[in-house]
Amino acid sequence: MGMQKNTSSRTWLNGAKQGWAAKLVLQMLLICIAAPPFARGEDPDNCTPNFPFKQGWQGADAAYSIPLPDGRSVWIFGDTLYGEKRASDKDNPRMVRNSIGISSCDRNTGWKLDYVIRLNAEGQPEDFFKAQHEGTWYWALDGFLAQGGLWVTLLRMRNPPNTKAGALRFETCGADLAKVSGLDADPQKWKLEYFPLIPGGVGAYPSAAAVVEGGYVYLFALYETEGRPEILTRIPIKGLTAPAKNVQYLSKRGTWEPGLKPEDAMHVMEHGNTEMSVKYHPGIGKWLAVVTAPQFFSDAILLRTAPSLTGPWTEGEVIYHVPEMQKSYAGYDQDTFCYAAKEHPEFRGAGSLLFTYVCNTLDVKRLSRDLGIYFPKAVRVPLTLSGAAGAADSPSPVNKPKP
Repeated sequence: MGMQKNTSSRTWLNGAKQGWAAKLVLQMLLICIAAPPFARGEDPDNCTPNFPFKQGWQGADAAYSIPLPDGRSVWIFGDTLYGEKRASDKDNPRMVRNSIGISSCDRNTGWKLDYVIRLNAEGQPEDFFKAQHEGTWYWALDGFLAQGGLWVTLLRMRNPPNTKAGALRFETCGADLAKVSGLDADPQKWKLEYFPLIPGGVGAYPSAAAVVEGGYVYLFALYETEGRPEILTRIPIKGLTAPAKNVQYLSKRGTWEPGLKPEDAMHVMEHGNTEMSVKYHPGIGKWLAVVTAPQFFSDAILLRTAPSLTGPWTEGEVIYHVPEMQKSYAGYDQDTFCYAAKEHPEFRGAGSLLFTYVCNTLDVKRLSRDLGIYFPKAVRVPLTLSGAAGAADSPSPVNKPKP
C-alpha cells in the first residue's frame, strides 16, 4: 500500500520499484472474540495454520482471522495473486485486491483451508469486496460478528489525482464497513452490504483492529500525523447499519465524543500501525496487541499489553525477530521486508501465542520466481502467566511453507 500524504495502507507493491518503496513507507507508518485454546489433549501443531498455493490462490497479505460459532474461521486476505501460477502483466502482478479463506481444524483431520476468489458473471476473478466508488478499491482488514453477520472493515483506496503514469502511488480516501450474510451457504453466494463510515481527508480511518465489547464494536485507527499514533473509535452494535452517523471517538479528555476528530483524539498507542490484532486473554486478565514494529525495515514483531482497551498500552516488547530479514537467512535478499503481524488466538494452544506475518519484496519481478515470499507464515511462541511472551529468534516459522 503506497506512501502518500494523508494515506493509510498495508504494503503491496503494484508496479515499479518506486511505487513499491513508497507503499512500504506508508505501511510502516501506517474482533476481539476471546477464543479459548485447544481442548486438553489436542496437539496444537496439528492445527497450526499454513497457506498452500491451491484453488487458484497464489499468495496474499493481511490474513486476519475471525472465528465463527460453528468452529470454522474466516480469513481476510489483502491483495491476492491468482491463477495456475504466479504471473505478471508487464510489471504488474496478476491479482485481485482482496479474497477470503475458510479454515477448520480438529484432532482427526487436522488443518484445512479453502480459498475463495470471487468470480463474476463471466467466471472471471474479481475482488471479493467490490469497490463502491468509481476509481477506488478496498483493502479489507479486520472483522467481527454482530447482528447475524460478519462485518469487515474496509480501507477505501485510490491512485491520487493527477498522478503521472508509472508513479504508482496510493492514498486512502475513506473507510467503510461490509456486512456479510448467509455464512452457511456457498461463499460465492454470500450476501454483501456496504455502509459508509469515514470520508476521505479525515486523516484517520477506523480499521486496524476490531473488538466487540459491551454493546459496542471498538475500531482502532492509525492517525496519519507526526508520530503516527493509534486512536480509538467505537460504534454501538445497534447503530452498525448507519456507522457514519453513530461513530464516536475517545477524546484527549477521556470522554466519548460523536463523529471523528483525530486532532482531538487520545493517543491510546503513541506509535501505531495500519494493521494489528487486539485480543483479550482472560487467563492473564490483559488485552494483548501483536503488531509489526513501526520502524522502517524492522525485523521485530512486538507484543503490547494493557489492562483495558483504552490503555495504558505498553510500547511493546520484542517477541520475534523475522528470520527472512536476517543476513544469515538462507534465502536472504536485501529487498525483502516483512509486515502484517497479528495474533490468531483460536489456534494458539495452552500457554502459547500464535501469530502470522507476511514477507514481500521491493523487486516486483521476484514475486513470480520466489515462492518463499508473499503468503502468511505462522509462528508460535510461549506466553507466560505474567502476560509476557517469550522472545523468539527462530531460524524459521513453526510450520514450513507448503506452496
